[in-house]
Amino acid sequence: MSPLITPPSPPVHHCVAVLIAAPASGQGKTTITAALARWHARQGRRVRVFKCGPDYLDPYWHQLASGATVHNLDGWMVGMDEVRARLHAAAAQADVILIEGVMGLFDGSPTAADLATQLGVPVLLVVDASAMAGSFGALVLGMQQYQPGVPWAGVLANRVATGMHTQMLQSSLRDPQLWLGGLQRMGPGKDAQLLPERHLGLVAAHELPDAMARLNAAADALADTPLGRMDWQDWQRWSVAFEAPAQPVAAPQPWLRGRTVAVASDAAFSFIYPANLDCLQAMGANLAFFSPLAGERLPVCDAVWLPGGYPELHAATLAANTGLQADLQQHVQAGKPVWAECGGMLALGQRMTDAQDQSQPLWGILPGEARMQERLAGLGMQQCALQGGVLRGHTFHYSRFTCQAAEVARTSRPRQPVAPDKGEAIYQHGSVHASYFHAWFPSHPRAVAALLGAEPVQWDTAAQP
Repeated sequence: MSPLITPPSPPVHHCVAVLIAAPASGQGKTTITAALARWHARQGRRVRVFKCGPDYLDPYWHQLASGATVHNLDGWMVGMDEVRARLHAAAAQADVILIEGVMGLFDGSPTAADLATQLGVPVLLVVDASAMAGSFGALVLGMQQYQPGVPWAGVLANRVATGMHTQMLQSSLRDPQLWLGGLQRMGPGKDAQLLPERHLGLVAAHELPDAMARLNAAADALADTPLGRMDWQDWQRWSVAFEAPAQPVAAPQPWLRGRTVAVASDAAFSFIYPANLDCLQAMGANLAFFSPLAGERLPVCDAVWLPGGYPELHAATLAANTGLQADLQQHVQAGKPVWAECGGMLALGQRMTDAQDQSQPLWGILPGEARMQERLAGLGMQQCALQGGVLRGHTFHYSRFTCQAAEVARTSRPRQPVAPDKGEAIYQHGSVHASYFHAWFPSHPRAVAALLGAEPVQWDTAAQP
């Protein structure tokens, strides 16, 4: 009888890694993550940053701070096989991996805590302590004990007022070993923020001329904490073994080989996952980027992708690009496909009205009108069934779009059936498909290829994804 042959174990790469999380949104974890990335990069270390969950804006700051492309991680939208593959590859090249959590540590499904537990990455908890004293210790203790098995690196108090305040916070901890320091407010005023916000999230780094100066200021402040004074040997206690996924992520078929996809890319259309671009290229697409805000015309192409962004902030400039408007009209009249997501869909509409009731005509290719509002109109993970599978993604918008185009499908929440009063409508008008739905292309490449004209789109309206 032949001896039993044990297959080789998956290769493992070791790398220092921490997951920066918080009890809730708005605690300052993006600032701390970017500051850490900049602090390490200034010392000559190779830094890779990842962002949990669907997010386009925070990664711009992390990319500027680290000098490397930032990818998203999520157990559902991205899938754990791809999560493990990306971290395994990063660990082979980086000195330190930083992962920014999403919302609060235990928010969502799966949570950032679940990700930290599955990967063995210790959690650095960031807490806005501006209105706390002894309760700081109680909050940290509760976070620590809420879910057994979560690995911990420590806690950093953010927006601390004075040295005495810092001492009060530190002394409130039941476990003194968790203390990694207090970071004072960066700027005047109670609500001062180094990284400015607006609706949908942070202002992107490329929109601020002093973005790097802001990051350096944050890194300087961090350097004056116990965390910032740790030497590299101390960081090694947070070394993590990253294994390759048990099942390698399959490469998509070349459904878009020989086809050119024009991609709008500027401050009005900036919600682009790098993984989506990678997916298009892996399917053989040639990518032609153009800037509607810069007055550029539509490149010679077979299909157009209009990503989300902030068309509402640039509506007059977009409307003034009548050359591009004519190009898009000709493109659609020729039966060539357009996939428009969220802001891309609004730009194709007839009109946009802002929250102050000021109206602006737009490109008029879709029979619909957008109205901005103060309240959030859509938020959360979404999916839609087509081409024999499920395309995953999310929705996040502060506008309403009233459209007379045919509604050919509707998205649903993860693991829930399609409901007529929930999810996001997917409209078809000629060769245009448009929705508030932001798609994660690698989750179902064939579906994306179909939306971009590689084959007829087949909506599975009876599916219960």
